[in-house]
Amino acid sequence: VLMIGYLVHFQVAESRGTINNPYNARLETFEKRVIRGNILASDGQVLAYTKVSEDGTETRYYPFDCTFAHVLGYSDYGKTGIEELGNFQLLTSNAYFTEKFINELREQKNVGDSLVTTLDVKLQTAAHDALGDQKGAVVVMEAATGNVRALVSKPDYDPGLVRSEWGRLSGSADSILLNRALQGLYPPGSTFKTVTLLEYLREHSFQAEDYRFQCEGKVPVGNSSISCYHGTRHGMLDLRQAYAQSCNSAFADMGRSLDDHAFRELSGQLLFDAELPLSFPYSKSSFRLKESDSEALHMMTAIGQGETLVTPMHMAMITAAVANDGILMVPRFLDRTESYTGKTLVERYPVSEYGRLMSAQEAEVLQGYMRSVVEEGTAAPLMSDAYTAAGKTGTAEYSSDKSKSHAWFAGYVTGDRPDLVVCILVESAGSSSQYSLPIAKRIFDAYYEGDS
Repeated sequence: VLMIGYLVHFQVAESRGTINNPYNARLETFEKRVIRGNILASDGQVLAYTKVSEDGTETRYYPFDCTFAHVLGYSDYGKTGIEELGNFQLLTSNAYFTEKFINELREQKNVGDSLVTTLDVKLQTAAHDALGDQKGAVVVMEAATGNVRALVSKPDYDPGLVRSEWGRLSGSADSILLNRALQGLYPPGSTFKTVTLLEYLREHSFQAEDYRFQCEGKVPVGNSSISCYHGTRHGMLDLRQAYAQSCNSAFADMGRSLDDHAFRELSGQLLFDAELPLSFPYSKSSFRLKESDSEALHMMTAIGQGETLVTPMHMAMITAAVANDGILMVPRFLDRTESYTGKTLVERYPVSEYGRLMSAQEAEVLQGYMRSVVEEGTAAPLMSDAYTAAGKTGTAEYSSDKSKSHAWFAGYVTGDRPDLVVCILVESAGSSSQYSLPIAKRIFDAYYEGDS
């Protein structure tokens, strides 16, 4: 009975993954019999296709060149991205039986199925163009569905030229092939203050009315000090103002008194040092803080420095949970598989809920704080009559050279369309207001310019 049960489970749940394993020789059989299918955007635009020349040579083409590079991946020298994720579907043909029968008689290949993704050409292009020549990553997703609408990593490459440029790409000092959105680990800077804020509110029963802090531009710690950005003196602040103005002094001071055990538990609930519900290779974010650690490390951790590291995708997922009333939806890249003619639906991939990262009440409170960052704080350039934006900026130092920092923004936009989450990381750029906010604004504006 156990053996039968396992065989049924294997056939239903595990067989595709086993077949799709790059070490499985059966894939070579698929490739000999099927022309690799198309990858489509959510509106049906072709993102990748295979052209067969007169001599039978098959060449993979990517009409948008480098725009979708890391999310689509490549199919030469191994496979990455959606090319890997949907490899089984792309090498399976559900063409009409008669067509397949005739092709078999003629010893011709059948045409593989098409994968329809959740990717949006307008949003992907806006994100890609806005990041420009800067290194970094952009993630755009719907909070209520988990649909990934855009994913950009730079520097990038043209997937169609991987075979001819493999030596340059694989040996690049800039790690061109690295998907920074999913695999790049960075100090989160002030975007982590959302986590610190939630911990502080939990420890004080969400009674923030009595919080007051006099910011003098820096707060002493041992023989040194932690400074606000450019040494700005914010003066007397309540908790909302401290968050909206991203006051390092206030949050570093909070870090002195937070309960280490509870802080670690919260980080675990938000999936630090945990497996993420992602179908692509990714790096685990990390949160390191012990009671025995120095006061300085406690204070630095509270402002998103210290030893904390996070990927842009993970920060987008945390933000999505806040926007979605505490519930995280599984990030979704594939919508459905259909026959190459588009007339037969082969399989639809459902929207799925991962689980609750925080209570609905906690999420509602954080939403209000994140709106204040736009309405009265560091993300004021995102104010618009067309939509309501919310989020958290961040400038994360990563070197002893204080002038070197990454620019972050993690937030979302709400209005008469589904809530759209963005997470932006610009490497070695400097201030978030100068680099990450303009990118967010271009994406939000593109989203509300018309149907995406």
